[in-house]
Amino acid sequence: MFEGKNFIDILNMGGWTLFVLLGASILSITVICFKSVEFWTKSKVTRSQFVHRLVEKIKKDRFEDVVDFCDTVDSPLAPVAKAGIIAFKENEGNIGESMEREIMIQTVKLEQFTTILGTLGSVAVYIGLFGTVLGIIRAFHDISKMGSGGISVVIGGVSEALIATAAGLFVAIPAVIAYNFFTKLIDKFIVNMEYCSSAVEDTLKGKTGKWL
Repeated sequence: MFEGKNFIDILNMGGWTLFVLLGASILSITVICFKSVEFWTKSKVTRSQFVHRLVEKIKKDRFEDVVDFCDTVDSPLAPVAKAGIIAFKENEGNIGESMEREIMIQTVKLEQFTTILGTLGSVAVYIGLFGTVLGIIRAFHDISKMGSGGISVVIGGVSEALIATAAGLFVAIPAVIAYNFFTKLIDKFIVNMEYCSSAVEDTLKGKTGKWL
């Protein structure tokens, strides 16, 4: 079916929906690569390593070092811990609430662009099916205009129309897999941030709030 046809010819066989799905595929791959690099970078520092070093500095009242340490760590744990230390420095009433607010901010940042994958995973299949329906309609319309045709002509038209469905699945499957994978990673980050918040709050108990 594809003999002697280049990439553009194949796209034209599937109709305009294939060009839409091509753009969706490029967008999906871009988001997957971007979020993969982001999460890989933020996962370099493990929760146990970060919390251990953080708690040791807090116990020694080295609060300036804690803030500097948090500024050097590319992890959602760092802003959460820093928010707690700053709240402690300024003698705010509830340190835990400050860190909870920061957890919400970091969660929104982690979820940025992931909804694109979820949307593409849900919509791409329907776009492909829509393209297939249009292709079948076009095939039968061409047959009716020609006034002739057999089963081979019908099958040829349908097979070309099904390219759109295949393309929709090609876009949707990786997008759904990536979306579910990133969602699990985000949930793990949230658990780690809540653990870090609890550890910082417990360690700061009994401190006077004086910066040395």
